[in-house]
Amino acid sequence: MKGNRVLWMLMGGLLLAPPVWAGPYAASNGAVTDQRTGLVWQQQDDGQVRTWEAAIAYCEGLTLTNQSDWRLPNVKELESITDDDRWSPAIDPIFTGTSASFYWSSTTYALYPDFAWVVYFYNGYVYYSHKSLGYYVRCVRGGQ
Repeated sequence: MKGNRVLWMLMGGLLLAPPVWAGPYAASNGAVTDQRTGLVWQQQDDGQVRTWEAAIAYCEGLTLTNQSDWRLPNVKELESITDDDRWSPAIDPIFTGTSASFYWSSTTYALYPDFAWVVYFYNGYVYYSHKSLGYYVRCVRGGQ
């Protein structure tokens, strides 16, 4: 649960507070619903790495659970599904097939627009990286 994180992260001059709204999950037909936020997540990523632009296109083109309004999550949403009590990967096991690696968010790093925020699911921390690099993707629907 996210409220357990004591330290906030200072990344590139931006103070990121851990969200306290991550909650219990329910899985159904390849999707996971966060019962506190109402966000619906892709339960298992497809194991492919993509650039940031390709990650956005992948989510926008995804049809899962007969829904086609999937999108790349923003950094706060993506960080909300990390689990501080787990490592390698730092996520609830209801999310199957998660690599202990970096996952793209849709959030551009404001100081350097060629960079975007990523979540490292080895430890659940937030970093930024160049958009041309290849990372994993977990799509979401709802919210915003």
